[in-house]
Amino acid sequence: MRTSDSSGLHQPGDQRQGDQRFLLATLPPGAGQTRLAAGTVLGLLAALAAAAPFARLPLDGTAVLLPAYATAVLLTELMTAVLLFALYATQRTPALLALAAGYLVTALLIVPWALTFPGVFAPTGLLGAGMQSTAVVAAGRRIGLPLFFLIYALLKAAESGPREAHRPALPAIAGTMALAAGLAGGLMVLALAGDAVLPRLMADTMREAPLWRVVPVTALALCAAALAVLWRQQRSVLDLWLMVVLTAWAIETCLLSFISGGRFSAGWWSGRIFGLAASSVVLLVLLAEMTTLYGRLVRSVAAERRVRDARLASLEALSASIAHEVNQPLASMVTNAGAGLRWLDRPSPDLVEARAALRRISDDGHRAARVIACIRATFRKAPPERRRLDVNGVIQSALDRTEGERRLNRIALRTDLQQRLPPVNGSPVQLEQVLLNLIANADDAMSTVTDRPRVLSIRSRRHGAADILVSVEDTGTGLQADHGERLFEPFFTTKEHGIGMGLTICRSIVEAHGGRLWGDANHPQGAAFRFTLPADDEPERPAAEAVLERPPLERTPLERMQ
Repeated sequence: MRTSDSSGLHQPGDQRQGDQRFLLATLPPGAGQTRLAAGTVLGLLAALAAAAPFARLPLDGTAVLLPAYATAVLLTELMTAVLLFALYATQRTPALLALAAGYLVTALLIVPWALTFPGVFAPTGLLGAGMQSTAVVAAGRRIGLPLFFLIYALLKAAESGPREAHRPALPAIAGTMALAAGLAGGLMVLALAGDAVLPRLMADTMREAPLWRVVPVTALALCAAALAVLWRQQRSVLDLWLMVVLTAWAIETCLLSFISGGRFSAGWWSGRIFGLAASSVVLLVLLAEMTTLYGRLVRSVAAERRVRDARLASLEALSASIAHEVNQPLASMVTNAGAGLRWLDRPSPDLVEARAALRRISDDGHRAARVIACIRATFRKAPPERRRLDVNGVIQSALDRTEGERRLNRIALRTDLQQRLPPVNGSPVQLEQVLLNLIANADDAMSTVTDRPRVLSIRSRRHGAADILVSVEDTGTGLQADHGERLFEPFFTTKEHGIGMGLTICRSIVEAHGGRLWGDANHPQGAAFRFTLPADDEPERPAAEAVLERPPLERTPLERMQ
């Protein structure tokens, strides 16, 4: 069903809730994202089952790959921490700070872990490391990430809404980064203190000691606790993929500590691959979701801009209509009141009350005219710019501005623009607004169509000897026969939240340009709205010629002021 316009009112609370829905930490996951996350977990479990039979197979000579692996983990976890800090700058909740701090700590710990690893850069590692140094750093990473995830889940469960929104984000981010660097630096100093003061986590450079079992058991317990808290609360897109990360982290922990045959075995490297996947998944999700949300934001801003332009055009057309309709009786009122005053000023009759009443009529009339002029001046600073325009260029500009909505609504576009049309004389902003309104109505009319293609057709051609015809056609639900010309009546609408001014304004603009706008049925389905504009076939003359041909008695506004 074709309608003329739409508008909506939003309360401040609704606005805040709408803003929250666009944040990654509060955006609820869709069915597709949930299926993708479940498929990822099943893929990880399948990979675990495939790698388990070969987990104890030694892979000698693969130590040279460890720096590349450490570099990849460092970059992904650092970028993830940066994106989480950026997300905190938008939604300032302590939970996001804790999560970002966890990724920053584990990213910083990967550096001493790789440098102290025996047999990679030196037989016993760099920085004066001992046999237990790498294991201590690895234990900090193994336990640290799920611990920070649990802190994030608990903080989020305790929140009733966004907090600290009134505080500047930079000091909190800087303080958290300093704390994370301090934790990582403190653990590194402890790891380099010497084997005499460190717990015996490694039996030799290749095999773990029995005490190491405490580390994976603690890590798995923390993973299970964080998963339980995230599962029980209302989940967001970020929470969903954090659960995937925890699953991958738990799988890596099992491979490294219970299934593999020690360092540089097939199971050990498989666990490292799981770890790299765990460190990458949140980064990929953040990048993908932020790109998607940015695209939605761009389309939303464009839509808001078009709504604003439509409202401004509505107010201008409405004020012009009011001025046209009200100024005529006001002018008559002023004229008659002035004549009455002149007659009453004669020696006879001299009716004081009548004169006062007539003066009030005169004053009221002038006051009403000033009110109308003030309202019109408020919404319209100057007359609309009129110049010679290429109609096809205006059409293409309107189509470019609505391309995103057509792609989103899967609407095909067909254009049949006659070339070398003569220009028209008009306002580019107002004529483009007419096309945007008609295109938006066509898109709305096709939004519920599912049994046939959604096609928007735009045509332009010469119409008779003096006009140019523009058609906007769709394959939507069409026009009802009993509506007809009512579509162009002010405040008539079939939309639930419409105000019924869109087509009224369109017709007003077209008629102000000397044209005509009408609507009829499209064949075989849909509706077509067409309008004509007078062609400006006269060749454009230089400004000097126009000045020379001006009547000699006509004076410019500046001359009249002098």
